[in-house]
Amino acid sequence: MHRAIRLALILFAGVFASAITRADDRPPNVLMIAIDDLNDWVEPLGGHPQVKTPAMARLAARGVTFTNAHCQAPLCNPSRTSIMTGRRPTSTGVYGLAPWIRNVDDLQDLVTMPQHFASNGYKTLIGGKIHHGGNGRGKNAAKEADVWGPPAKVGARPKQKLIGPTPGGNNPLMDWGTFPHRDEDKGDWEVASWATEQLEQLAGQSDKPFFLAAGFFLPHVPCYVTQRWYDMYPEESLVGPPILQGDRDDTPESSWYIHWYLPEPRTSWLEENNQLKNLTRSYLASISFVDSQVGRILDALESNGLADSTIVVLWSDHGYHLGEKAISGKNSLWRHSTRVPLIISVPEGLTELECSSGKKCNQPAELLDLYPTLAELVGIPVPSNQEGLSLVPQLVDTQATRQRPAICTHNAGNHSVCDTRWRYIVYADGEQELYDVSIDPLEHNNLIDDGVLTDEQKAAVKRLSSFLPDDEAPLAPGSAHRILEKRGDGFYWQEKKIVPQDAMK
Repeated sequence: MHRAIRLALILFAGVFASAITRADDRPPNVLMIAIDDLNDWVEPLGGHPQVKTPAMARLAARGVTFTNAHCQAPLCNPSRTSIMTGRRPTSTGVYGLAPWIRNVDDLQDLVTMPQHFASNGYKTLIGGKIHHGGNGRGKNAAKEADVWGPPAKVGARPKQKLIGPTPGGNNPLMDWGTFPHRDEDKGDWEVASWATEQLEQLAGQSDKPFFLAAGFFLPHVPCYVTQRWYDMYPEESLVGPPILQGDRDDTPESSWYIHWYLPEPRTSWLEENNQLKNLTRSYLASISFVDSQVGRILDALESNGLADSTIVVLWSDHGYHLGEKAISGKNSLWRHSTRVPLIISVPEGLTELECSSGKKCNQPAELLDLYPTLAELVGIPVPSNQEGLSLVPQLVDTQATRQRPAICTHNAGNHSVCDTRWRYIVYADGEQELYDVSIDPLEHNNLIDDGVLTDEQKAAVKRLSSFLPDDEAPLAPGSAHRILEKRGDGFYWQEKKIVPQDAMK
């Protein structure tokens, strides 16, 4: 009776969507698991036929997998800034690996997701990589979260790089393979251990719900794995990434500008140095290792009696190329960089809404949707400045139509827009690409390069381009690292003018 009266009052007030938690219990807990540089090579998305991710498959079996989810930027800092603030890079001006929002006068007052949950009665805990790098830590850390766990780190490393010198400055992060060490010596093991310890402690506390975020570093380079995980993907039977020779022939020259000079080796170097299979094996092995750490956290959630009272969300900040489109790394506007795992599990009976379980949703989803989605699910107000859309309708009905596509931005003027059928890309110089992903899921055939578009294709371009931002914030003060600017006399990569014929391909 009490539940029925409360539900009637909510409906009468017209605020059902913002107050859907159970009437006879405290608000749900939230467990957020973030994984760095993870593309769609996970079992729930089927991006690689051999990948083994049983923990993520287990989570997907009790939640909704968004198969058409995309990041807002194919780079760590702008993507995580967008996720944690609910604002697009074109609104904040954060396009590169710097700045941290608290170092920008106009962004200092942005309320991040953990801060918003804390102000609504939650205990907040952050471990590993949630914000980029060390952002949020330091003298003002207590303002960002109640509890801070270990930072993101590689952990055990060999004395020298395993693969030798690499182009683009021989960056020490550009390394992968196996060497004698223990899984327990990895930074991600430490993060998972911290998370399991926190869950054990939180299980004995009943005064506050919790918002716990644990972020893993792998499969970010260097992809160091122990022999156990490396051997899961034998070289003789390894399925390589879907590389099409000449795949850049129908893409504009300016598509190179957004990843002009980077430490991530081009496919040509990987092939010439016999590293493509090694990188593929190391990346897959890193995914399986991280999955095992996800499993440790999920096990702790269950063993401590918290599984039925906790919403779990798993995401990656962006994807990763393993040789597709002639590059490795991220920093592109194709599916290999923008498509990400996104799984949300809402236990049965935890809210007044009956959320789906074990289903997939192909409607476009954006990572900045997480802020309003989680706020709505736990019944706290959604901040007025949010630019994401709640995914609650799709959690309830995975077929529910979503009118807005997913938009990804990499530096001002460069965008991709995706719906359930098309990917439209526009670069800062006006060059364009269009892919019909219903028949060309790997985006090999740029339809705009063919010269003649059908009426249907023209309509797709017109409709998707209408969602491009009208105004784009200039570079935030302190912007640095992987910054591309279009100026009156051409394009500049990190303050140096681009000379097209100097392209590193």
